[in-house]
Amino acid sequence: MSRDTTREAARRDALRATAAERGLDAVLVTNLLNVRYLTGFTGSNGALLVRADGDDLFGTDGRYTTQAGTQVPDVELVVDRSTVPALAREAVRRGSGRLGYESHDLTVDGLHGLERVLADAAAGGTVPELSSVRRAVEGQRAIKDDDEIEALRRACAVADQALAELAAEGALRPGRTELEVGRELDARMLALGAEAPSFETIVATGANSAIPHHRPDATVLRDGDFLKLDFGATVEGYHSDMTRTVVLGHAADWQREVYELVAASQAAGRAALAVGADVVAVDSAARDVIVAAGHGEHFTHGLGHGVGLEIHEAPGIGQLGAGTLAAGMAVTVEPGVYLPGHGGVRIEDTLIVTDDAPELLTLTSKELLVL
Repeated sequence: MSRDTTREAARRDALRATAAERGLDAVLVTNLLNVRYLTGFTGSNGALLVRADGDDLFGTDGRYTTQAGTQVPDVELVVDRSTVPALAREAVRRGSGRLGYESHDLTVDGLHGLERVLADAAAGGTVPELSSVRRAVEGQRAIKDDDEIEALRRACAVADQALAELAAEGALRPGRTELEVGRELDARMLALGAEAPSFETIVATGANSAIPHHRPDATVLRDGDFLKLDFGATVEGYHSDMTRTVVLGHAADWQREVYELVAASQAAGRAALAVGADVVAVDSAARDVIVAAGHGEHFTHGLGHGVGLEIHEAPGIGQLGAGTLAAGMAVTVEPGVYLPGHGGVRIEDTLIVTDDAPELLTLTSKELLVL
């Protein structure tokens, strides 16, 4: 029995409408995650031609013929190892005068190759005019539907449970290494149903916690150190993202002070998430708390980002961001204060922007935990 493809068909129709607004006869989608979003295909070689007349084409190679029949039963299949050239030739054959393409995905060589294929396929006739659609599909992906939000809820629940189990079992203790903790956290998420970790898990203790994206190494956890854990789980292709910072053994006054500051900043950022809010203003709501405390220079990155089929996707929430929030966006709020040579704190949640208060998906407590 073929799966229900109603959702993906509606997504292709939305892209079709965008193409029509831009005067395009077809759009060639080459980014694999965008192909997955528009078709449900999860293989490693695929492209999609979305046509104005609705006669779309999906291209892949012979390894995926059976998979394509199951995952993309509602789109005409073109089987060719050179997937993009094959669809480009079909675009010419079917009379596409203006062809949209994903300029952020094609390399310079790839674009030149596409131009040659189109010219050869036209054989002296009219060569389709290429026009970038920029990140049109990513723009669609920024607004999550109910199924996507449910996948994100499940991914966050896996991460929450994995951390809770490790903490309850005493796995976060002095004497262990960052690598040991990271590998155990990854293994626990897999055991709880994750397809994979969302990204390379960050485990940073002591002075390493002052490095925002420290890669775990053989550093040993010690009594009195911060321990920063930034991790997530992937479920049905959707990524969760959470950071919690704890103290091992006992917390010094300066650690409590920094932690409380970051917690206040994070609460302000969460409260600023609202439909229509400017992403720069959301960043400022959290950043101003840290700046007022004299630690502005120690908050060295943006406040957050979208999450979904990618761990970092639209919208970007930061001083250099652009645009406003909309209902259905899945975003992180993750301020931090990093004191080089001493330690740092980051607190991060994944949330859904709604017409009311944002929905919090990462439910692990944000109270300072002293293990």
